[in-house]
Amino acid sequence: MASNLDTLVTVFGGSGFLGRSVVRALAKRDYRIRVAVRRPELAGHLQPLGKVGQIHAVQANLRYPASVEAAMRDSHAAVNLVGILAEGGPQTFDAVQGLGAGAVAKAAGAVGARMVHVSAIGADENSQSRYGRSKAAGERAVLSAVPSATIMRPSVVFGPEDQFTNRFAALARMSPALPLIGGGATRLQPVYVGDVATAVADAVDGKTKPGATYELGGPEVLTMREIMEIILATIERQRMLISLPFGVAKFKALFLQFAPGQLKLTPDQVALLRSDNVVSDAARTAGLTLEGLGIVADSLEAIAPLYLWRFRASGQFQRKSA
Repeated sequence: MASNLDTLVTVFGGSGFLGRSVVRALAKRDYRIRVAVRRPELAGHLQPLGKVGQIHAVQANLRYPASVEAAMRDSHAAVNLVGILAEGGPQTFDAVQGLGAGAVAKAAGAVGARMVHVSAIGADENSQSRYGRSKAAGERAVLSAVPSATIMRPSVVFGPEDQFTNRFAALARMSPALPLIGGGATRLQPVYVGDVATAVADAVDGKTKPGATYELGGPEVLTMREIMEIILATIERQRMLISLPFGVAKFKALFLQFAPGQLKLTPDQVALLRSDNVVSDAARTAGLTLEGLGIVADSLEAIAPLYLWRFRASGQFQRKSA
């Protein structure tokens, strides 16, 4: 039986939040890993995740197919994790999540590599959000080039260094109130980054159904209000939760899209929150979920305290009352 050390996996976008966990999961399974990123000189933090020489970073930009083809040379599998939450300059939703995903799949198909593409549950060609429509376009492009590709659609992903729970915890540290867009009624199914990475590694192993789309969600369906309450309870801070109608939020986003850091909010993100982001009944029935892969998902309440403690008034040394 061949060792995974004989298998080269190219991970596009492997230096980001989800990418770190995926690279770690693949390294534990002894794959050789080529991490394709725009700035390989900033990907040195990945090397300690594996053995000496197991992980190597190369330059590639999904907007330039030639660089993608070069990164895929001699690879046995490709994993595309590249995605953006907001547009900036040439980094548009269509260029990165639509055409870019297609470029990776075409390069994978050219060398006969297995293809794993991470999309999002919000992927929908009829979505009110350009983010959602570009994700759907990316899925179509991937399956057109590699019909046997595995598509992974996670709900909102949480974990250390995420731009979700950490963002609201940081806002709670500086603001007396937190906004609930649309009243906080949007339903999400937060999924732990480590569970998503395990599912991706299983797909690279060949444990998924060819050409299937998996929907990945955590053990609980929560409203945005409930998620905010969990975050506040975890960081032990009391803050007002103020309902913000979608129309008002969209107007504010016209200005906040230019704001820095945690204050940034784009009109497209507001549009995305108009729809629930949960695993469908069809996916559950077909077994195209974490449970279908035999993965027991971790909950937000179980994992968040392990990294959100830094937002407490006294950090990890916060005194507990008897």
